Amino acid sequence: MSLNSANPPGRWRTLAPRFALLLVLALAFVLLTGLLDGGVGVTPLRMLDQPRYPLANAWPGLLLAGVLLALSRRALLSFGLAFLSQGLVYGVNLLKVANLGTPLLPDDFRMVGQLRKGGMHLLAGYLPHSPWPYLGLFAALALVVVAWRLEPPIFPRRTRSRRLLAGGVLAVALVSMLFGLPAWGKIYNAKVLWLEPWSASTTTEHSGLISSLMLFHLQYGRSQHKPDRAAAAQLIEQSTPALLQTMQTSVASGDLPDIVVVQSESLFDPAIMRGYEQSDFAPNLHRLAAQGVSGKLHVPTFGGGTIRTEFEVLTGLSLRYFDNLQFPYLQMSHKALPSLVRTLGAHGYSTTALHGNDPAFWNRITAFKALGFDRFVSQSSFPAGAAMDGKYMADSAMTDEIMVQLKDAGPPQFIFAISIEAHGPYDVEPAHVAERDAIPVPDGITGRDKLELQTYLYHLQHADAELGRLVKLLAQRKRPSLVLFYGDHLPALSNSYQTTGFVNGGDMLSQAGTWLLVDPQHPRKPTQADTAAWLLPGKLLAQAGIHDDPYFALTELVGPQLAALTQAPGAPPPAEGSDLQKLDQAMASVNQLRINGKLDKLLPSRTTMPSGIAHGGRESAPVPAANKLP
Repeated sequence: MSLNSANPPGRWRTLAPRFALLLVLALAFVLLTGLLDGGVGVTPLRMLDQPRYPLANAWPGLLLAGVLLALSRRALLSFGLAFLSQGLVYGVNLLKVANLGTPLLPDDFRMVGQLRKGGMHLLAGYLPHSPWPYLGLFAALALVVVAWRLEPPIFPRRTRSRRLLAGGVLAVALVSMLFGLPAWGKIYNAKVLWLEPWSASTTTEHSGLISSLMLFHLQYGRSQHKPDRAAAAQLIEQSTPALLQTMQTSVASGDLPDIVVVQSESLFDPAIMRGYEQSDFAPNLHRLAAQGVSGKLHVPTFGGGTIRTEFEVLTGLSLRYFDNLQFPYLQMSHKALPSLVRTLGAHGYSTTALHGNDPAFWNRITAFKALGFDRFVSQSSFPAGAAMDGKYMADSAMTDEIMVQLKDAGPPQFIFAISIEAHGPYDVEPAHVAERDAIPVPDGITGRDKLELQTYLYHLQHADAELGRLVKLLAQRKRPSLVLFYGDHLPALSNSYQTTGFVNGGDMLSQAGTWLLVDPQHPRKPTQADTAAWLLPGKLLAQAGIHDDPYFALTELVGPQLAALTQAPGAPPPAEGSDLQKLDQAMASVNQLRINGKLDKLLPSRTTMPSGIAHGGRESAPVPAANKLP
């Protein structure tokens, strides 16, 4: 008989202090996690009235601490390492909130893979410049080393098999949580914890950052909701007469203009900020707005996430209808997608994407193949002496390359140009510091915030100047052309926005950007049209005289009613039971069917038009099996 079995009271006296220590450490871990989080729903005092919130928020960290304890046998070391790992997540969250105004979401972790694809130089610019965070991290690592060397194990070596069994169970539980096993929904229950799908910030504030990540992961990390085919069919049936009337007016392919789309990095009109009401930092934008169509542009992101707006513009799909597509390009395979690019290609356009940055970043090589571009002209294809300004390639170099790519003969051309000069962070010295320093700022903005605002406005003025130059150059060509110019999102200048506020009284997440559609050779009477990014391709095709794509024609019909729903990233849905909600839900199903390649059978086509109707354009070509884009 073993000593332990013969003397259970003695064994209990040995184990009791160890379990008491672990209980104290676990409780301290929960309380310190709430303190670190700072959310109103998980502060230490919440253990008294709603313990489920702080416990759920700390549960992944406790599981990690348990796994480490099973391996190391050292309690302080294990809980310390788990808390340090958790602290790194909170540190990254602070950086995202400071720069982009929103907390971490599960899909943000996809960015880890971008660090080796040209993203490190861009993302590193957002890291703290002060040495203190790095010294604190170094000190924490030093404490870990000391704990490893000096802390005595609380379990003897002979418990190895039992520890490994317990650690294995905890590890399986942790991995199943990270993979979003539905069973975890019993703890991270959206009906019990606080989940607002349209506001990650509010969810984080009440449920804690870790719980928020789990709630969004479990709620939206799996496949998208099944589309309502009947609702989509009903909407299309109701719209068919108007669609057929629109689709019969396409112009002949020989009359199609060259199309240049410029996605201008972080561009917005500063006149919407208090203190800048009478400013004119974008005179060319304002001048050309008096000669074309322009207005407010609602986009699905703020401060970053360029590819969200880019995806909407190139596909005509609204990310409001795809909760599981936070970073669409990072979640795209080589599967061909219907897009503006393919529609133009079917009308004989040569299609080129142009961007003065690493082509692998944001997975654009794969994404642009899937979207149907013929070619992708990226940083390495620009001239060796292409102008730089600040950290990135100047917008003037992009304009130069656009004009190089445009040919004076051959098929109509579509160029999608993505600028980068005005990309943050805005603490990198520009090429002309005196020009930057001369820019006035509203009262109350000082120090680093002043410098960053001035740097952004410096680059904004260059973007506006290049818009004017591009339109002037295109007006001098013999071939007809159209220019679509828009900003992908507001820049991350959160402190300045909070200091000044906005003219309309809204917060920074609800502010709209701007867009412009102009014919350089044929100015027209100005038209004001507020819209959303996903509705731009329909407007562009209509202006070019291409009406025979039924999906984009449908977006033109329903767009005016739905555009307002994208007033801000994660805006709440329309009122329950309203006609707008029914239209929104039907369009969601239309979008979901389209991205899955199941919409075409529901849409009207030329074969459904009344006989005898003559119209130009070419038959839509099938999606090519292979892509020319290298």
